[in-house]
Amino acid sequence: MNETDDLERRLARAGARLMPELPDLPAAAAAAGMLDLAYTTTDSPLGTLLLASTDHGLVRIAYLDFADRDEVLQSLADRVSPRMLEAPRRLDESRRELADYFDGRRREFDLPLDRRLMSDFTQRVLSATATIPYGSVSTYGAVAREAGSPRGSRAAGNALGSNPMPIVIPCHRVLHAGGGIGGYTGGLERKRTLLELESGRSRLPV
Repeated sequence: MNETDDLERRLARAGARLMPELPDLPAAAAAAGMLDLAYTTTDSPLGTLLLASTDHGLVRIAYLDFADRDEVLQSLADRVSPRMLEAPRRLDESRRELADYFDGRRREFDLPLDRRLMSDFTQRVLSATATIPYGSVSTYGAVAREAGSPRGSRAAGNALGSNPMPIVIPCHRVLHAGGGIGGYTGGLERKRTLLELESGRSRLPV
């Protein structure tokens, strides 16, 4: 055995002893009170999603082909906290419930939500939206009335467009009064796909 081989073996043995002692960085940061925001990405039938949560709950879901990853993280740093880390395990339950939903095994989400990215009006609109049952739809006008603004269908549409947690807060269930599909932050094809998933219909109005 030459000296190089011996050194490599000793380094490998030393590494094997040290690795179990290396800290889980997100856990260590959380224990030190230095982790305010955890995020991860996950694949879905609608594309890659970025998920972010605080100690209070899920705070953001973003479609990464509609929103740039770095821009989403910068916005979260500015509006929530710059003390963030990629910490997939802290979002295991969110990923599990989303997977169950897409597989048809879940009709309601049981995730705690952090609503700090919503204005008061947006919170009212999205709270009304969250009551629309799986497989059902409502209209912008009806959601506006539920939010206490009966003439505010356009404002309700803007609030739905700013929904920071699509899918979990089902803004895809809101259509125009005449039956048109309306808009959606992730694009109309995604909205149509979500409605088809929930209703079983193969065609929806354009």
